[in-house]
Amino acid sequence: MNWPSDDSWSQLELELDAQGAATLPALASVAECDLLASLYDSEERFRKRIRMDQHAYGRGEYKYFAYPLPTPVEELRQTLYPRLAPIANRWQAALGREARFPEQLSGFLASCHLAGQKRPTPLMLKYTAGDYNRLHQDLYGEHVFPLQLVLLLSSPATDFTGGELVLTEQRARMQSRPLVLTLNKGDAAIFAVRERPVSSPRGYSRAQMRHGVSQIRSGSRHTLGIIFHDAS
Repeated sequence: MNWPSDDSWSQLELELDAQGAATLPALASVAECDLLASLYDSEERFRKRIRMDQHAYGRGEYKYFAYPLPTPVEELRQTLYPRLAPIANRWQAALGREARFPEQLSGFLASCHLAGQKRPTPLMLKYTAGDYNRLHQDLYGEHVFPLQLVLLLSSPATDFTGGELVLTEQRARMQSRPLVLTLNKGDAAIFAVRERPVSSPRGYSRAQMRHGVSQIRSGSRHTLGIIFHDAS
């Protein structure tokens, strides 16, 4: 993985604070993307498969990894969490919440497991022509880490068309604001799971965030999702 420099992380923090989402260009190489995408057909790697149309989530499918996670998926989760925890804790403070997230993922997962959230949530998603994902929030229990990551494993215009990552932000007494993140193969997006603090002259308010994927017009699109809290 092409881990960002300290300067890149500083810029990422600014973008997350400003709009609740940011991109990490070329986080993974083409070879790493192809290796991750190839895991989709290894059924023994996964604990559950979801057909979106059966649950009114949209169209397409995704699979949740089983423990132990594949090495590159575990590496992403373990490496990114300590960089994101300070941002998450700043957001907690801004929103007036007392709880803080541990410095390392192991400490946070221990809290999840004590609360009965023991099932891994990293997942892979597959879309083909006509598929889409409705706007949603990835909440799996009481313990929620406020940031998550999506890594695009396919090449826009070559492997698929359409399929943009779409986010919306809803502030009090305002209409929803859309945000479309343009990703290339190997690029990642980090964004708010549920809400983020918004600064105002009177302090901070909460903005509700949701994300989804626009309709695939042609081809096939694979993505890897890294969610840091486990599921009940």
